Amino acid sequence: MADKDDEAKGEGKKKGGSKKLLIIIVAAVVVLIGGGAGAYFAFFAGSGTTDAHPEPTPSAVVVADAITVNLADGHYLKIAIGLQTTTNAAETVDTSKALDLVISQFSNLEVAELSTNKQREAEKAELTEKVVKAYTEEKKEYVMAVYFTEFVIQ
Repeated sequence: MADKDDEAKGEGKKKGGSKKLLIIIVAAVVVLIGGGAGAYFAFFAGSGTTDAHPEPTPSAVVVADAITVNLADGHYLKIAIGLQTTTNAAETVDTSKALDLVISQFSNLEVAELSTNKQREAEKAELTEKVVKAYTEEKKEYVMAVYFTEFVIQ
């Protein structure tokens, strides 16, 4: 009889020990999942927004005086541009850098290179990229677009 009582006590300890072990395992899994989720949100989920800067907000358009650029074969391009400034820009924006980039972009091009809208838009997109880069300092854009306000080929 004593053997049966000892066996019953041993099985009770095993069942109680199994329940404790199961509770410890479940608790460990919950802690690991919670820690993993916390680490993910802390290090990875917000990382895309920390490096990006907000989109610039448009402000006034600054129109530069028209200039004449020499094209190839004795032709000329009279061009005037407008710079779409952002709220980061000062009240007045010096257009000298932009006009210098216009001269560099269009000098000595063939008339055929500017004769279609598609070609003009390609040149404008390239110019806009250069101008925005020239007017960006410390991740602040001061100019966000370039507009042709005059475009005459002679």
